[in-house]
Amino acid sequence: MLSGEKRPPVVLTVLVAALGYFVDIYDLILFSIVRVKSLGSIGVPKEQILEQGVLLLDMQMGGMLIGGVIWGILGDKRGRLSVLFGSIALYSAANIANGFVQTVPQYAVLRLIAGIGLAGELGAGITLVSEIMHKESRGYGTTIVATIGICGAVVAALVGDLFHWRTAYFVGGGMGLALLLLRVGLYESGMFAGVKAAGVKLGNFSSLLSTKLRAKKYLAVILVGVPIWYAVGILVTFSPEIGKAMGMSEAPAPGRAVMMTYIGLAAGDFASGALSQILRSRRRVLAGFIALTGVSIVAYFTIGKSSLTAFYGVCLLLGFATGYWAVFVTMASELFGTNIRATVTTTAPNFVRGSVVLLTFSFRHLKDALGVVGSAVAVGAVTMVIAVLALLALEETFGKNLDYVEE
Repeated sequence: MLSGEKRPPVVLTVLVAALGYFVDIYDLILFSIVRVKSLGSIGVPKEQILEQGVLLLDMQMGGMLIGGVIWGILGDKRGRLSVLFGSIALYSAANIANGFVQTVPQYAVLRLIAGIGLAGELGAGITLVSEIMHKESRGYGTTIVATIGICGAVVAALVGDLFHWRTAYFVGGGMGLALLLLRVGLYESGMFAGVKAAGVKLGNFSSLLSTKLRAKKYLAVILVGVPIWYAVGILVTFSPEIGKAMGMSEAPAPGRAVMMTYIGLAAGDFASGALSQILRSRRRVLAGFIALTGVSIVAYFTIGKSSLTAFYGVCLLLGFATGYWAVFVTMASELFGTNIRATVTTTAPNFVRGSVVLLTFSFRHLKDALGVVGSAVAVGAVTMVIAVLALLALEETFGKNLDYVEE
């Protein structure tokens, strides 16, 4: 740490990162919850709600792809703290504006802007927490961030069900703006400040692809996380349509499916993060949770269709199984040097989230030939195989010293 520099307050930093991610997830998931109600309210015919919903989801996730690169580079060039609060300000403003939309094009533009804003908070928060905590204990900090953050989806489900969809968007924006008040008292990462003062080239995205080993490692860490968003973006978001296609007499309520999934995710994030610390291994925990994800997907298409109770129970299991997000983002921050760490930790989760665009594209174009259920199964099978192969290409990162730069 630079001489004379104030030591970042660890507890406050973890709290702000966690609450920022809480509001991030609230907004990210809220659209899935109010999709049907909001589109119907602005005049979209019932038979077009699925198609228009996919469009808006793609705009949101496309925005996250764009924002992931922008915020990631800024996080390495300008600092973790400026990105943390800049992203919160942008997605909060977009959230409030979403409460006033009257047409699908307006909705689409604002979901794009919201997506860009949502792309920055998690990566900046995880990078900052990882760099200010001891190498043997930082997994606990990132686990707290992920676990508290995931609970934002549960609150979004409750608010989306209890209040008008426009009010739900206003609540999200208000929470984000209130969080900006906590900026006072936080300090930049000393590890980042030292590298910046040394004149090291920062935030060079192309350096991630400059060597075969580095490119392989970067691609692998992204692909490991894709099953999480297959579960959320396909199986949960489109649960009413998939449930109907599986022959369920009553279609699942998207808000309830999201809430049950994210209760499971919160528990899974806590369990996976804690286990990675107890077992002193990120890779072993990822392997176990990816295997459980495969079992949960099978249960979704077999046990889940028997009743609504069984379906929501499977959503809970699916959430727990895919709750390795905490370990995934921690591993992303530990794989690369300080000069490109924010770029990786911000872009990797957003490329995972953005993979929903490709997943929904595949889902939509395969359903004519395979049916809704067959298409969802096919996309899931490919996603799982790729994730397993990607995990084999990753090194163990537990306890790794992060005070280094990539040449």
